[in-house]
Amino acid sequence: MEGGGGAPPEVLEESHSGCVLPTSLGTNSLKKSSWGFLFTGIIGGTLVAVYAVATPFLMPALRKICLPFVPATTKQIENVVKMLHCRRGSLVDIGSGDGRIVTFSQYSNVIIFGVPQMMPQLEEKLTLELKDDARVIACRFPFPRWTPDHITGEGVDTVWAYDVSTVRGKGPRRPVRFQPVIQM
Repeated sequence: MEGGGGAPPEVLEESHSGCVLPTSLGTNSLKKSSWGFLFTGIIGGTLVAVYAVATPFLMPALRKICLPFVPATTKQIENVVKMLHCRRGSLVDIGSGDGRIVTFSQYSNVIIFGVPQMMPQLEEKLTLELKDDARVIACRFPFPRWTPDHITGEGVDTVWAYDVSTVRGKGPRRPVRFQPVIQM
């Protein structure tokens, strides 16, 4: 077999038990083993990456109240800022959740971009946790039982401001509608 090419013959040794064992593992078996580990690693890494990317998008669908992503309009933000004019204190924006994990007692101003299904439970939670001097601003959807102190905007840009002292019966009960300022 000189000069005939091909793979070199494998040398076999007889062990004490009488079994014949190869003296070396061929380079082909090592290459196959390396490719298997590489392939498994690539598949595993891809599955972990898909899980990490997809989970934030799938979790809302599994909740009782699904909160879609609806960006605030420029006019809506202007209306919120108008309602916060001259207000002091800390602020929290509940725009990407339903407020379950937030403790509201530390905030003086709460802004909510919610959906009708979550407003009754949130209304109850805010009544229990907020101090009398707090103001709650609801965008797009009003609270079902609270009477707003101020209202501004139209359609999807409507914003309702609720002073907690009024909600608790310690303040005036008539909503004031802000008229848009016309600049010339």
